[in-house]
Amino acid sequence: MRRLSATSIIVLVTIVVSLAVTLGNHEVLAAYAGGFIPRRLSGLVIDDMWAVPVWLTPLSSAFLHAGIFHLAMNMLMLGFTGKETERAVGPAGIVILYVVGAYAAALAQWLPDPMSMTPMIGASGAASAVVGAYSLLFGRSRARAIGPIPAQAVHVLWLAAAWTVVNLLTAFAFLGAGVAVAAAAHIGGFVAGLALAKPLLAWNWRRA
Repeated sequence: MRRLSATSIIVLVTIVVSLAVTLGNHEVLAAYAGGFIPRRLSGLVIDDMWAVPVWLTPLSSAFLHAGIFHLAMNMLMLGFTGKETERAVGPAGIVILYVVGAYAAALAQWLPDPMSMTPMIGASGAASAVVGAYSLLFGRSRARAIGPIPAQAVHVLWLAAAWTVVNLLTAFAFLGAGVAVAAAAHIGGFVAGLALAKPLLAWNWRRA
């Protein structure tokens, strides 16, 4: 019997939890109990007993989504890029990438507005780390060295810049429709993926 990949397990658990919350009409309650709220991290909110500990909310928020469309988009992105990335960095590597990506996304969301009470939910920040690693490991680099900056570093900078521009434009476009997009979280997760891709690849091959 073929074992499920780590990516598949993350996707399946996220789908089960998110659908249970959505179909049970508990989205708002779950968002405030398990979503990442910057003001909680700043220590300026008295937590209720039912709230997930603030230090765990970067992870718990990744299992919550604002509806089935939000869930489907994130799981498609994670499933597609995660499958190939896991082959390169291994199951442990993909878990490390996802978890660190979730925390990097939360930190990036907290920095511009640490007083915000708006819950951040969704796996897109953590998944962005996987996308970042996938882009670096499997993308074809056409970058050239710029002075003392090596071509590989230029390639990483171009990927980070492109992802930042895309997410800022997306956030601006959705803002007009009254939909908040956690662009900072997406950027933070992506940058974490870029930073971890090569070290995790090397670590996996040393363990093989």
